[in-house]
Amino acid sequence: MSKKFKYIAAENRYEKMKYRRTGNSGLLLPEISLGLWHNFGKNDDFTNQRALLKCAFDNGITHFDLANNYGPPPGSAEKNFGKILKKDFKQYRDELIISSKAGYGMWPGPYGDLGSKKFLVASLDQSLQRMGLDYVDIFYHHRPDHDTPLEETMGTLDLMVRQGKALYVGISNYQPERAEAAFKILKELGTPCLIHQPKYNLFDRWIENGLLDLLGNSGVGSICFSPLAQGMLTNKYINGLPKDSRAVKDSPFLNTNQVMEMMPKIKALNEIAQNRNQTLAQMAIAWILKDHRITSVLIGASKTEQILDSIKATENTHFSEEELNVIHQIL
Repeated sequence: MSKKFKYIAAENRYEKMKYRRTGNSGLLLPEISLGLWHNFGKNDDFTNQRALLKCAFDNGITHFDLANNYGPPPGSAEKNFGKILKKDFKQYRDELIISSKAGYGMWPGPYGDLGSKKFLVASLDQSLQRMGLDYVDIFYHHRPDHDTPLEETMGTLDLMVRQGKALYVGISNYQPERAEAAFKILKELGTPCLIHQPKYNLFDRWIENGLLDLLGNSGVGSICFSPLAQGMLTNKYINGLPKDSRAVKDSPFLNTNQVMEMMPKIKALNEIAQNRNQTLAQMAIAWILKDHRITSVLIGASKTEQILDSIKATENTHFSEEELNVIHQIL
């Protein structure tokens, strides 16, 4: 291993992060987890990918979140992660939580999408091969499939655990009613749902309409993705639109009109963050972590500085009633 990628002592690594229990399970997750949705594709800088993962791990982020379709192209994030895992992290496998998902289109024809047993089994086998793993710690169904019986999809998640290909299972992007039905099926099968992965941030609060209560009452953990609203809840847009931003490039996840519409709210929220001695991104993450039903916040990063900035959010997750009222008025 090169000097550049040597790791700090474990006792120092874990002192830098806080961990929360995942629902009623025995599994602890870091309050900040690293997602490989962006910046780990085929054309992204491999050296930077290694640096991002090392920075995360050295600061107590033990959970790396992937999916079969992350890239681009689909599958390339898992391939790159597998290479880095073999090169830099092989001896640390038992200190890592590695998750993957299936549910979006991966290959042509009727068996490469959604939630059938055929697709999920094949997809997880391919993910394990790409990453060079015997098992993943968490395997998710990535999105609801209303054309496949829920019993088939959940039964397949149960099968993955019984076959030793996953230690735990979860679901992502499920609305409360279908999530509750999924929890019930999995509990009856003897493989309780560990965790739900929804989109949640200051600008997108749909999980407050029933899902958070369901998770708390069901003893299921929650890990939230897109906490910074694709970069809108950062300092990136405070002074306008940078030329290299996703919004200017008309990303499918963010466009110029969205940013301009939210600009007054972004600036107002930034003032609150400054009064808290936090960056806007730190406050946005802290605001999510203020709720004990949230297990972890899933960040993405293109620079190590972004990871370090996000971790600082865990230093202050308390909000006064006055702060919460002002935030509510802004939104």
